[in-house]
Amino acid sequence: MQVAHTIPELRAAVAQARAAGRTIGFVPTMGCLHAGHLALVARSRQEATFTVVSIFVNPTQFGPNEDFSRYPRTFEADRAACAAAGADLVFAPTPADFYPAGASTWVEVEGVSAGLCGEFRPGHFRGVATVVAMLFNAVQADVAVFGQKDLQQLAVIRRMVRDLHFPVRIVAHETVREPNGVAMSSRNRYLSPEDLLRATAIPAALAVARGLVADGEADAARVRAAVAARLAGEPALRVQYVGIVDAETMAPVDRIAPGRCAVAIACQLGSTRLIDNTLL
Repeated sequence: MQVAHTIPELRAAVAQARAAGRTIGFVPTMGCLHAGHLALVARSRQEATFTVVSIFVNPTQFGPNEDFSRYPRTFEADRAACAAAGADLVFAPTPADFYPAGASTWVEVEGVSAGLCGEFRPGHFRGVATVVAMLFNAVQADVAVFGQKDLQQLAVIRRMVRDLHFPVRIVAHETVREPNGVAMSSRNRYLSPEDLLRATAIPAALAVARGLVADGEADAARVRAAVAARLAGEPALRVQYVGIVDAETMAPVDRIAPGRCAVAIACQLGSTRLIDNTLL
């Protein structure tokens, strides 16, 4: 497996792979890889014949009071995990190399980024869209794989790809979960075993929503209230939002159309912010 630290190194390796007739898959990450990330690598290998994994803790998607400085950085373990998972190339730039000095260009995806996490993390999706656009430009992949756990991010990226005509196919991979049902996240390592148990209230609340919709409930307010009530049963969770939205536009809905809508949750557990969602 190759490792590239600069865009010229990355482009040279990708060009060589293309010259050999290989198709390019891409998995963007911030490192601290877990089984969820490695599932994305495996999916990329199904979709393409040369997989690039980026490992880059992007400073522009963190707010001033968020965890950029303490976000786990585990490059050597990540590199070994990528090699074991069958990745062909790891791209690991530094912020100084990746962002040109004096950079002042941003990508903003309006509408779809406004609610949910966009409300609670101002500027977050501007940083996400900008760095992903830069990575797409650098990698020139045929397909890029994203996790369903970051539902709003997925919607933002899909809209950006559509609006800006990026020649890349976006594949969504189902959320990978801990044995207790909690969505896997690099930030789960901040949680104590007791907190990880408390966090099971989140997937349990999502299961309440799925059960109600499966039984024919279409009133979003009733489903939202049931989800909120289940979350309230775990007092350690501080709920930021429970949203029932169109899964493509992220717009709130009053009536649930099965197959088109999702319930999304964000909670604070101690100093750790957790998100999760399910399609309805």
